[in-house]
Amino acid sequence: MTTVSAPRIEHHREPFGIGESAPRLSWTTTDAPAGWRQERYAVTVVRDDAEETVEVTSAEQVLVPWPTRALDSRERVGVRVAVQGADGRWSSESPQTWVEAGLLHPDDWSARPVGLDLDEDPESDARRATLVRRSFRLDGEISRARLYATAHGLYEPEINGERVGSDTLSPGWTVYRERLRYYTYDVTALLVVGENALGAWLGDGWYRGRLGWRGGYRNVFGSDLSFLGQLEITYVDGRRETIVTDDSWKGALSPILRSGIYDGEDYDAREELPEWTTAAFDDAQWLPVAVRDRDPRTLVAPTAPPVRVIEEVAPVAVLTSPGGARILDFGQNLVGRVRISVTGPRGTTVTLRTAEVLQEGEIYTRPLRSARSSDSYTLAGRTGGEEWEPRFTFHGFRYAEVSGWPGDLDADVAAGALIARVLHTDLERTGWFTCSDPLVEQLHRNVVWGMRGNFVDIPTDCPQRDERVGWTGDVQVFGPTASTLFDVSGMLSGWLRDVEADQLPDGTVPWFVPVIPSHKVWSPIRAGAAWGDVATLLPWTLYQRFGDEGVLATQFESARRWVDKVESLAGPDRLWNEGFQLGDWLDPAAPPQDPGDARTDRYLVATAYFARSARAVADMARVLGRSADADRYGTLASEVAAAFRGAYVKPDGTMTSDAQTAYALAIVFDLLADETQRAIAGARLAALVHAADNRIATGFVGTPLVCDALTLTGHADAAYDLLLEQGCPSWLYQVVQGATTVWERWDAMLPDGTVNPGTMTSFNHYALGAVADWLHRSVAGLAPAEPGYRRIRFAPRPGGGLTHASAMQRTPYGDASIAWRVGEDELHVDLVVPVGATAELDLPGAVREELGHGAHARTVPLLP
Repeated sequence: MTTVSAPRIEHHREPFGIGESAPRLSWTTTDAPAGWRQERYAVTVVRDDAEETVEVTSAEQVLVPWPTRALDSRERVGVRVAVQGADGRWSSESPQTWVEAGLLHPDDWSARPVGLDLDEDPESDARRATLVRRSFRLDGEISRARLYATAHGLYEPEINGERVGSDTLSPGWTVYRERLRYYTYDVTALLVVGENALGAWLGDGWYRGRLGWRGGYRNVFGSDLSFLGQLEITYVDGRRETIVTDDSWKGALSPILRSGIYDGEDYDAREELPEWTTAAFDDAQWLPVAVRDRDPRTLVAPTAPPVRVIEEVAPVAVLTSPGGARILDFGQNLVGRVRISVTGPRGTTVTLRTAEVLQEGEIYTRPLRSARSSDSYTLAGRTGGEEWEPRFTFHGFRYAEVSGWPGDLDADVAAGALIARVLHTDLERTGWFTCSDPLVEQLHRNVVWGMRGNFVDIPTDCPQRDERVGWTGDVQVFGPTASTLFDVSGMLSGWLRDVEADQLPDGTVPWFVPVIPSHKVWSPIRAGAAWGDVATLLPWTLYQRFGDEGVLATQFESARRWVDKVESLAGPDRLWNEGFQLGDWLDPAAPPQDPGDARTDRYLVATAYFARSARAVADMARVLGRSADADRYGTLASEVAAAFRGAYVKPDGTMTSDAQTAYALAIVFDLLADETQRAIAGARLAALVHAADNRIATGFVGTPLVCDALTLTGHADAAYDLLLEQGCPSWLYQVVQGATTVWERWDAMLPDGTVNPGTMTSFNHYALGAVADWLHRSVAGLAPAEPGYRRIRFAPRPGGGLTHASAMQRTPYGDASIAWRVGEDELHVDLVVPVGATAELDLPGAVREELGHGAHARTVPLLP
């Protein structure tokens, strides 16, 4: 019997409070007979006990159009799907998915932001966090209640003494002047007939807290802390009531004495106001609030899950440093904060200082630069003990130095009194990889942990120092890996809206988004290759991996304007060979304090990216049916590629920059004239790898491409040599040094165990982990051959002495997998193709085969 999954709504894990009035639908089909193909589908939409079913003749099952009238604000409907095959038989109906719209129109909002006007220094790093509240009475049985909430700053709401929601660091970081995200909460169960209270904690966050390096800036987006909340109640008898933030609210100082993204949180439990969000609390001494302005047109619903606490990690050891400090080792470089459970005298202060590494047995904080990265808790002295964790900050750390602990730290740690709470955007995991080499498996785990720690609402560059910004180049190179490991479709398509919001009118894409002020290197904003190309290449990646033409349509103008900007900079000769560029950033040969001084000419990099982005815009236009644009940008791409060859490829086929990144760009971006040039480039690249004793010689630009370039030109053996090398610099050097995430620098930790002297040294920085996508596509051999994995390419390339490898991918059509193992002179391969997809099998020895859905097993001779 053919069965169908509950439909998915757009890219939402939980389609609640969504911002799309006509959301697209997707589903997966299972248990279908061999050779089965969908020919029709039927969508049933349930509204107020009335059902409407729409049948469509189509084989599509990914992001199909909403079939009936658009959703109204607040509307909740059920959606079911059934499918029909060529035999005319219908599947059973899918389980029902409930989808609820948020507030879709500006005039749905009557709430305004409220907060305290305090006499405080707006530039101080010790401004108090605040509380706002209001009591109200409900006079009937409640059928449904929704809280729509956001803030200037960060917020955590409470109703009747109970925390609302499981999200943290909300509303996240967007280009606030254009897009302030709000969240929707079902609070029906928290309300009672009679007296109630609603309140919110408020903290600085990204909105007004310190941002940027070298001291940073405050009040980048505003200087107020304000909560915007709209509580809508529907009674059983049909009446409706709305409680909004307005001048009836009151505010007070909170026990959070200071809070910042970089600097951590100080909390004095003696300043607590018990039960302040209960109706019985007396707020007569609280201060009146100020009502702020906010254009409701800037309020947007989320396209991705929020940041949540995802996991807890216990310390693996309690260390004593040479100086006598007590240090917790959590065994994993992670992102989050430490929760403590403590009993002690009133006024005792426990302080937690975090760091990624130790040096000479002490926590080593120099790589944090000016980030204080310290939390403190002053006890109230409650006899039953106290539990606390910071609310409005996060740290990147493996180690936490504990001072002022009032009990037996070793015994209390053993009893679970100090736990690391891991947080990140709550993305669904979609890609897994295993192999016979434990070091390579650890490398893959490091990539996953690094991504988790740096996908905290936006794709950041590092989670520990005074930076943590959305560098556009980092996610451009890592986008394919991110899209393999997790479902980033909603998160990154939402972030791309911020890229466009911060894009200059002339098409220039900032180096990081959202934009914050900086020093002369980054301000005023100027165009830079590889970083600005996020506007073209990330939408294309999302289309390839998730089959979403919508992201191409939404981002096309942004992408086109970026290429037009570069075209104006390059001029008629089509060579982008002037201006500031980062080039192949963090080439291991670059000096510690000049990471842009790479072996590959930075203008070679710039022109290569110009060609690649022009081609991407042409491809986007072709998908969108914009034939004139496809022709124009396709011609431009060909002209730039010809100019690239004329300037950077010598008559003998070698390149003016005789460096690994130069050849990798030329090969993977398809910039060479013919197969002869490709063969020469591939051979020279392999020779360079071996001449360097298989050590890495690429930075941010070359690293995602070098193994693919070798594989594409028949030198997979050299790619394996690079992968498996353990000397410095290499991927596995980090692993054998004990890394549990990917480092920013290849040699962030030097062979003697000391930290690289460069001031830019992070131990959790995902860009160089982009090799993981090659592990999935070439080592295991599972890749999309058509957008969204509608067609899958299985092409494993065993090597490097590996005896087995496997990958599983949760595609839009269902789970696809491959597992291969080497036997005596044979290669055994097991495959699964999901229903709705097809596959091409390409095994060593020129074995080619077309596959339909289902499980398949093949055995072929193993070539020498």
